[in-house]
Amino acid sequence: MKYLNVAKWEFMEKVKSKAFIISLVLMPLIMVVFGLLPGLLAKNPDEKAISIGVIDQTGTIAQPLAVRLNEKYKLPNGTPNYVLRQLSADSSPEMQKLEGNKLISNKEIEGYFSIPSTVYDSGRVEYRAENVGNIRVSERFSRTIEEVIVEHRLKGQGLDPTLIRKLTATVDIKSIKVSEKGEEKESGFIETFFSAYIVILMLMFLVLTSGQLLIRSVVEEKSNRVIEVLLSSCSARDLMIGKIVGLSGLGILQILIWGSIGLALSIKSGTNIFVLENLLLSAVYLVLGYLFYSGIFVAAGSPVTTEQEAQQITSYASLILVFPMVLAIPAMQNPNSPLIKILSFIPLFTPAFMVLRIPIQMPETWEILTTIGIMIVSSVGMMWVAGKIFRIAILVYGKRPTIPELIRWIRTP
Repeated sequence: MKYLNVAKWEFMEKVKSKAFIISLVLMPLIMVVFGLLPGLLAKNPDEKAISIGVIDQTGTIAQPLAVRLNEKYKLPNGTPNYVLRQLSADSSPEMQKLEGNKLISNKEIEGYFSIPSTVYDSGRVEYRAENVGNIRVSERFSRTIEEVIVEHRLKGQGLDPTLIRKLTATVDIKSIKVSEKGEEKESGFIETFFSAYIVILMLMFLVLTSGQLLIRSVVEEKSNRVIEVLLSSCSARDLMIGKIVGLSGLGILQILIWGSIGLALSIKSGTNIFVLENLLLSAVYLVLGYLFYSGIFVAAGSPVTTEQEAQQITSYASLILVFPMVLAIPAMQNPNSPLIKILSFIPLFTPAFMVLRIPIQMPETWEILTTIGIMIVSSVGMMWVAGKIFRIAILVYGKRPTIPELIRWIRTP
């Protein structure tokens, strides 16, 4: 039971460190800032009216455009969000551009839209501004100009635009998930997406955090020759298991604290982003995936002798963990596609893809049992390989071993 003493020591040393305490508070703040701040800034209303120029060569769009903009977009104080300034449409195109560009340079207008006389046929409108990255202006105006043009086309065909608008009103679709037993439950995209995505992020965080700490701990102890003292009081196997258990406990503690905060905020805001029925099965894949990746980190990180090499090993493992996230949306759209099913049976990707598939469309029982069996065998096998490498690598200094040497270590009884 010496590994328990090692685990306790690793856990207590790291949990009392300033870096852990700071990350415990700082990481949620960073996640909130990166997750919410862009959305809040995008939704933040303008503080004053924005002047936009319009060159209307049709003579029929500027006026209804101004009316529609005033109806749809207002400042918090109730005044129009946009002030339309009609530029001369009688002069040549070059003179129109010069006039508009001059007004932009003098900060008299934000930008200007050039609406050609052929817009009803071509549907092309040009927008010039110093800041063309203001997506809010371009999207709002393009949508409103399109509405005016469509109404003009409808009137030209003798149709009533008001009646057409009522007939083509948007439809609000409510998603209801039907289980294999025929039970119904309202489930939207956000709930389904986050139920899967959060577990993948938890796995990624656990692996990267514990893996980095494990590799750096071994590197530090090897460089200080402390590893030799530790091995005099416990076996290499106990040392390896103790480090994995202790550092994984540290990661689990962080996740529990952050998860509790997230769950509390979710309940308080009334936003349900967790599917609790699938939580137990997802936790099984999370634990098995963590054990498998921990074995990889131990096997790859034990021969490391410098901090630079440790960072390289961590970056390579990160790429493997990021890959399932790249395919998250395609997997959600078609969880039973041949590619996603094949990837679900590859141990490196099994935890992530199965966790993605479970809340969307529950895989068949044989797939769940088979993938769990694959992960159990793979985790045990990887831990065995890691133990073989760890017991020799921790006492090896100097150059990194070659692949043939690693294979020889694994074969050593």
